[in-house]
Amino acid sequence: MHDELSDESFSPVAALEIDPSRALIYEHGWQSWSPAGAYRPGEDSPRPKLARTQIMGFRPGSPAPRAVFQGEGLLAVDPGDGGPVEIFSSPDPWHAVASIRARAHEGRVVVSANGPVERRTSREHERLGAALGSWATELAARRTGSRSPAHLGPPVELRPLDPVWCSWYCLWRGVTAPDVAAAISGIDRAGLEVRVVQVDDGWQAGIGDWDEVREGFGDLGSLAGRIRDGGRAAGIWVAPFLVGSESRLARTHPDWLVGAADAGENWEQRLGVLDVTHPQAAAYLTTSLRALVDMGFDLFKLDFLYGGAIEGRRHADCSGLDAYQEGMRVVSEAIGPGPTLLGCGAPLLPSIGWVHAMRIGPDIAPWFAPPEGDLSLPGGLSARLATRARAFAHGRFWVNDPDCLLARPGVERRQAWASLLGRMPGTLAAFSDLPDDLDPWGIDAVRRLLRPATTTPLDIDLDELLAPEDLDELPARDGREALDTGDNDTANRDTANRDARASGA
Repeated sequence: MHDELSDESFSPVAALEIDPSRALIYEHGWQSWSPAGAYRPGEDSPRPKLARTQIMGFRPGSPAPRAVFQGEGLLAVDPGDGGPVEIFSSPDPWHAVASIRARAHEGRVVVSANGPVERRTSREHERLGAALGSWATELAARRTGSRSPAHLGPPVELRPLDPVWCSWYCLWRGVTAPDVAAAISGIDRAGLEVRVVQVDDGWQAGIGDWDEVREGFGDLGSLAGRIRDGGRAAGIWVAPFLVGSESRLARTHPDWLVGAADAGENWEQRLGVLDVTHPQAAAYLTTSLRALVDMGFDLFKLDFLYGGAIEGRRHADCSGLDAYQEGMRVVSEAIGPGPTLLGCGAPLLPSIGWVHAMRIGPDIAPWFAPPEGDLSLPGGLSARLATRARAFAHGRFWVNDPDCLLARPGVERRQAWASLLGRMPGTLAAFSDLPDDLDPWGIDAVRRLLRPATTTPLDIDLDELLAPEDLDELPARDGREALDTGDNDTANRDTANRDARASGA
């Protein structure tokens, strides 16, 4: 595990009086998959259980000690005594994001940070959820109004989004064009209101090889045409800033990779980062993305975006965060203003203004407890806690994507996940089951929850963030017990992918 950031690099920001039995400290994580939540002063907030998740699920290079709370660019304190909520945040998260700490001791909370921070005091009687919503409205206005940093270019305009079917949680990496075509036929037979069909991870020849289709997948362009001919929009998955060590790109253009940048491990290989400040690398990415637009794809799920902000040696002398802004500019200009951009695995605050929708928690999964109990890894518990904690971002920064409904039999606690999604009106609605695998309950749940997403801000009482009934179950379940999914191909794929996620494959 990485060394913790030393206290010497942090400067005092504020000291607050609190009621230790009633106060809440809100800790906001770095990226989509990072845990977030509100905690009592004496509680421990989530930390990575594996070295690789510090890179891939928390903030690379910024580990936090267990004795304190640490938010990345955002931390809030509700003193619990009737006083106002105090919010501490980075004023320009597109350029610099401070780690902000809160240390509670004997009725006081001392806040410190390792970078510039501004303080916002909530309005009278404004509770934590409402205070975060007000803060988010003000920050979003900085990206969309006259104070928007000129070098970032114009922000996207939020838009209503249609319901989605996604291939990932039922076909996984073995997805093929015929599989997707069969799923479309099943959607039609069931009469489900799917308006977007999104092909997820598995179509590409390699991680970084976005200009080549995997052998055995089938004709990607023809599949996009089939989707559009049926009156639906076609969606595609890419991880634009990652380069797998086994990819053709890594072999043929090692000079296009960021020097000494470690983006973790997945797909049974080490992960590097594309240097978007290198003119030829940026041109390659632009050409690859435009080719997908020309095929007819008009929703782009931009995944594993955290890689673009990792520090390292680049063609241009710039920080990782400045390189991330350049990368998002390259991606945005390549795809153009028409298609919908859905961020995932993304540094959250630095992404405001770049995407129409954003994943706000770890992956959902057919299993409930995440592997190793790490709340940045896939699982129903991980997704549930972060979705609650980031509800305030919806309609202010982007359309929230809580992740897909999984409604087939064998998915652990599928009713609870469906119930939570039903309490998040207006967020992106998607499901990721093969329609023929759904039982009557599953079909009914999909029909009820597939509705257009809106840009109306979502205000939810954050008291339920504490959710002790969820956390109490975590120590006894590590995500490795047998899944009661039945004897079918989907169940076997679910189990294999759970075990792969636990091992980092």
